[in-house]
Amino acid sequence: MVEFDIEVSEGCRWLKVILDDDDVRTERGALYRMSGDIEMDVPLPSLRGMWVSMFSDESVVRPRYVGTGEIYLDSTFGGYHIFDVRQGERWILEHRCFWASEGEVKLAIHRERIWTSYWAGEGLLWYKTALVGDGKVVLSVDGPIEEIELDNERIVLDGGFAVARTSGITMRMKRPARSFFSHWLSGQKLSCVYEGTGRLFLCAVPYWRQRLQKSKEADSLAYG
Repeated sequence: MVEFDIEVSEGCRWLKVILDDDDVRTERGALYRMSGDIEMDVPLPSLRGMWVSMFSDESVVRPRYVGTGEIYLDSTFGGYHIFDVRQGERWILEHRCFWASEGEVKLAIHRERIWTSYWAGEGLLWYKTALVGDGKVVLSVDGPIEEIELDNERIVLDGGFAVARTSGITMRMKRPARSFFSHWLSGQKLSCVYEGTGRLFLCAVPYWRQRLQKSKEADSLAYG
């Protein structure tokens, strides 16, 4: 059995994992401390996974913890979202959203279409983490999550507000206005268009401490 608990103190949140003769996968480098009869190993990725790691910032090597005890992962000013992956579903996660999952959930690789990758500014190869199986997953997010269900519908987002989606929903980049002149006058950048049938997670409003931290990081980069 695996139990995930989100604990809060002094504006920070962290994930507590309780293992009872079971296993869990976590993001690389996320461990704070662990206690009990727990062993950690790192399953080697497939040849495709090793190839992807050469061209992507998304980690395909993630540790596994097996046994009985408690695990605490690093804290954040952001938050976490716990949800169930259902049998037959395939979830596609945005960059650095994966945080932890039960052992029954298998990690895979998804590649966006070349033109989508190019117009999104990610080059020609844009790889993301994909999830299949049956079990609980924890996402690392900036704020509260809103879930939207699409039924052969389309939603247009001005920015990277999407966190995860099921494979029945495709993503592409598009001008929000029909003509280039209207697009230029609107002052809008290219929008992310999600279309199809499935579930979509959005995070539009970050927790205020997370917003401040990211603003400070952006200022540090801007002024050296």
